[in-house]
Amino acid sequence: MASHYEMFPSVVTRVEQLTPLIKRFTFKRQDGQNFPQFNGGSHIIVKMNDQLSNAYSLMSCAEDLSTYQVCVRKDVDGKGGSVYMHDQCLEGCEIIISEPKNLFPLAENGAKHILIAGGIGITPFVPQMEELAARGADYELHYAFRSPEHAALLEELKQQHHAHIFSYVDSEGKSLDLDQLIARQPKGTHVYVCGPKPMIDAVIDRCNFHRYRDEYIHWEQFASTVPEEGEAFTVVLAKSNQEVEVQGNQTILQAIEALNIDVECLCREGVCGTCETAILEGEAEHFDQYLSDGEKESQQSMMICVSRAKGRRLVLDL
Repeated sequence: MASHYEMFPSVVTRVEQLTPLIKRFTFKRQDGQNFPQFNGGSHIIVKMNDQLSNAYSLMSCAEDLSTYQVCVRKDVDGKGGSVYMHDQCLEGCEIIISEPKNLFPLAENGAKHILIAGGIGITPFVPQMEELAARGADYELHYAFRSPEHAALLEELKQQHHAHIFSYVDSEGKSLDLDQLIARQPKGTHVYVCGPKPMIDAVIDRCNFHRYRDEYIHWEQFASTVPEEGEAFTVVLAKSNQEVEVQGNQTILQAIEALNIDVECLCREGVCGTCETAILEGEAEHFDQYLSDGEKESQQSMMICVSRAKGRRLVLDL
């Protein structure tokens, strides 16, 4: 059921301004031990304080576990985590880091691997390219960004993977033709995409149009896809027989917390799995990225930080 993370008290050892909106943070464990092993596509939860925690893709070298690195894009319209990281997370700051989990792994096999990144979506591909290079695999990175000053990590990546990198700069009129890119790939190619939701949707659409099987299409997006306004509904907490009214602009988690009931949830974006809750009656409209399609269809559980009721009433094992 709910996922549990081992947490590591850590310290920020380095902060680098990579672009006007993106900083790279390096963390080290306070006890001096190495962090757990990870592979490309893994994420960690960065817990800033009791109110703020976000999921970030690991983009450090998987062979050097003495530190972890993440990149954070400042979003002044977000929930506060990225602003906190940019404005208050300085070198020497203490912070809590979770063990890594991977919802975006590389396929073990494949004729080719096409990595498509938009903006900050470049981060999970940094260790993935190292992994693909070590395998001797056929791979390409197609990286789109608004203007040259927003090209986080591009020059560093070119030093290691020059022949495998293709960049597209909006301000220079150079755009990525997804249809052409996906259409020309050999049979057995895996396509991976990370970036803004419109880019992810477009890649999935073009892959479906060109008859890619579902197992060859991979994506990751940490931003929540929950509608800003939905229908109100009632949640019954089976263990206490309490009824909770969830308003259209509330999550189930927020409505429960308003009753001073504590529920573990690290990410609040449907990514970490810590708030997974069994559904006893009713059905959920799933907006998380943690459960598989089969698990969502089974209607056995839901992530109460983002998912909602399909009808007017849900009974949950809480």
